[in-house]
Amino acid sequence: MTLETMTLIWIALPFLIGFSIYLLPQLARILALAMALVSMGYGLASLSSSSMMTLQLLDSFGVTLQVDALGGYFVLTNAVVTAAVLLYCWSSQKGGFFYAQLMVLHGSVNAVFICADFISLYVALEVIAVASFLLMTYARSDRAIWVGLRYLFVSNTAMLFYLMGAVLLYRASGSFAFSSLAEATPEALALLCLGLLTKGGVFVSGLWLPLTHSEAETPVSAMLSGVVVKTGVFPLLRCGLMFPELQPPLAGLGMATALLGVGYALVERDTKRMLALSTISQMGFLLVAPVAAGFYALTHGLAKASLFLLAGNLPSRDLRRLREQPGVARSLWGGMAIAALSVAGCPLLAGYGAKTLTMAQLGGPSWWLMTLAAVGTTLVCAKLIFLPILPISSMGPGAPPDGERQEPLKLGLKAALGVTLGGLVLANGFSLELYNPDDLIKALMVLGVGGLLYGLGGCRVLVKLPRGPEQFENLIGAMGIVVVLLFSVFLSLPNGWGV
Repeated sequence: MTLETMTLIWIALPFLIGFSIYLLPQLARILALAMALVSMGYGLASLSSSSMMTLQLLDSFGVTLQVDALGGYFVLTNAVVTAAVLLYCWSSQKGGFFYAQLMVLHGSVNAVFICADFISLYVALEVIAVASFLLMTYARSDRAIWVGLRYLFVSNTAMLFYLMGAVLLYRASGSFAFSSLAEATPEALALLCLGLLTKGGVFVSGLWLPLTHSEAETPVSAMLSGVVVKTGVFPLLRCGLMFPELQPPLAGLGMATALLGVGYALVERDTKRMLALSTISQMGFLLVAPVAAGFYALTHGLAKASLFLLAGNLPSRDLRRLREQPGVARSLWGGMAIAALSVAGCPLLAGYGAKTLTMAQLGGPSWWLMTLAAVGTTLVCAKLIFLPILPISSMGPGAPPDGERQEPLKLGLKAALGVTLGGLVLANGFSLELYNPDDLIKALMVLGVGGLLYGLGGCRVLVKLPRGPEQFENLIGAMGIVVVLLFSVFLSLPNGWGV
């Protein structure tokens, strides 16, 4: 069997399993976990391959699949996070419908990471939106349905802009392939980028993300923030690598996003909203350095999935209440500390290599701005790392009653953390060459400055931020502002883009 045939089977398999789950609901968890393991193997095979494979499906339209190391990192992220979510839900009362939709989501996310044309990408992103909506509304509560519908409306509006851009691209070039962007008009490029930036939670058009990710059920939040949000950023990374002249404006948006997200997260008092805002910031880190984005996406996905799974088991989402309570169970705190330290770029964890590789691609003002964002990220992580911890005396017979007693982690959460946190330790082996004195000193200085600022009172002020920018009508207005900004930038490039 050729690699091309294996790729086509691998793409179709999650959907086949998803539909089979309806017929065999008793095997739902096993089939879904088996699919995650298959994707894990495919992602590792893509990473180990030194060549790039391209599949032309419809030559006349430029419908193309591309398998390479960049996509391999993202596929691996999807596989590991999906496996962790499945293990977390293993003992829950989730029905076959939940696992079926999880498989549809898994398969459509995989499709994005090997797409090299805008029409296949459009189909995959629309399927992702529907599957995400069904998972978000699985609880059937009024709140869940409202949040899901809001997400669906924002997504559909963004994809309408995107589809207009794709049509304009085909009109100009006769192809939907990423490579045809060289012939795109500035307005086509601006509309395409707007749709992807919104889906990826980038800059002000991505402010839909905090409410959506924070209000979803814990395992769904882990999927959304660990994997799904990256489906909007990935095509931009691939296009940025193909067209270097496109990278400077994307990097500028990435820097603005990194600072915007971390600025909001620093004063946020709700743990899940803080993690969602941190995700916005981390998408900025992906955009500024496409060469390092694959490994960065892997480390961020594992760490953020861990943090959302753990945050869903905290006694409260309010950081003020968590600080005032006797403390957080040591088992919960330990998992949060490892994941948060990885996001902050601490040595001995995979996040160190990801941040070091990213910062190595930068220079001048961009390096200083992203260093500032990295210090802010350390401050945000410190809000979790320095939560009070329940003493050992609160364990066992005679322990205090109610919420002061330490409860052991549930088996599903232990298994999920074993996958994600274990992955952060193992993935550290990908970047052993970065453990040199210069890079170690820089990383430790960022951690030290962040820790010092926290100790001096930084980020102790927690406020309830105004939600006006997150209202639906304001989000649509922000899309209009961003598309005008993008059009102006692309038109001002040397000789104009596509002119």
